[in-house]
Amino acid sequence: MRRRYFNKTLITSVAGFSLPQNLVSKSSNSKKLGIALVGLGSYSSKALGPALLETKKCELKAVITGTKQKEKIWAEKYNLNYNQIYNYENFESISNDNNIDIVYIVLPNSMHKEYTIKALEAGKHVICEKPLALNAKEAREMIEISKKVKKEIFVGYRLHYDPYHLEIINICRNKKFGKLKTINNGFGFKIGDRDSWKLKKSYGGGALMDVGIYAIQAARYCSGKEPISLSAREFKTNLNKFKEVDETIKWKMQFPDGITADCKTSFSSNSNNLNLDFQNGFAKLSPAYTWRILSGETSEKKLYFPRVNQQALHMDGISNYLLNNIPHNNVGGDEGLKDMIIIDKIFESIRKGGRNILI
Repeated sequence: MRRRYFNKTLITSVAGFSLPQNLVSKSSNSKKLGIALVGLGSYSSKALGPALLETKKCELKAVITGTKQKEKIWAEKYNLNYNQIYNYENFESISNDNNIDIVYIVLPNSMHKEYTIKALEAGKHVICEKPLALNAKEAREMIEISKKVKKEIFVGYRLHYDPYHLEIINICRNKKFGKLKTINNGFGFKIGDRDSWKLKKSYGGGALMDVGIYAIQAARYCSGKEPISLSAREFKTNLNKFKEVDETIKWKMQFPDGITADCKTSFSSNSNNLNLDFQNGFAKLSPAYTWRILSGETSEKKLYFPRVNQQALHMDGISNYLLNNIPHNNVGGDEGLKDMIIIDKIFESIRKGGRNILI
């Protein structure tokens, strides 16, 4: 029964969020798009690379790395020739590689704008890991250039293709338990590596930019609306470790129709939950945001869906859109900009002592 539901075609409008339940639609077009991964760190190695062995609409055609030792590893594991391996000095030459259709930016946040623009100007579509940029100003500049060169920007919002999150969205849209009243969610972990770029301001580090963005996303796509105001406060218990970036942030967002969202992110405590309170019931996910195993329940039943490869579905969904004009699950650059606007306002509220800020 779950499998039949999972594959059933159902298009639902979610505040500009088209949700095809058949996550990768069938098509007679057998072409695969070529993807180049820029940055071969942990996420590329553990998630994106393996996912590209499962994708149906795209495949790995190149990598860009500044680490010589990684070239041999990736060449052998993914059957790449050395002319498919680029570095940051010859990056622009990807413009001559017709096998690359999409460039996936998997770099520290401070490098997202630079390499997204370079890839766009090389004539390639771009998937940029979240957050799209360091702030809304950068995000707007990136989107403007994408329009100028007539190439598209997408954001690495893998959860837009996860069946648990799609089910939660459908529950909200269909008002299965009546009107949504409150959202309470958080994502955080205890960061260990003191040398991580995520603890450096110059790289765009901090908990909010790294994992807090998931809480922002969930509040937006569950409410189906944009927040109208917010207030936020920052908390630090280790001033030395977190001297450059935020350690813990709590914020409250107000949405139209009286919906509120209480959110938290942290680099010093664990949280991974999404709780929704409706007039006549509840729905929750815990863990909510991991790319491994999710779990959820409602006031009616426990949720169960077969485990999926979120990254593969996400890249296939984007490729299917580019190949066949099948709507993607609202993972475009404009969605990334909306999150950056909220992140800017959260930092503004913190600077102003937790004042309520209109958005």
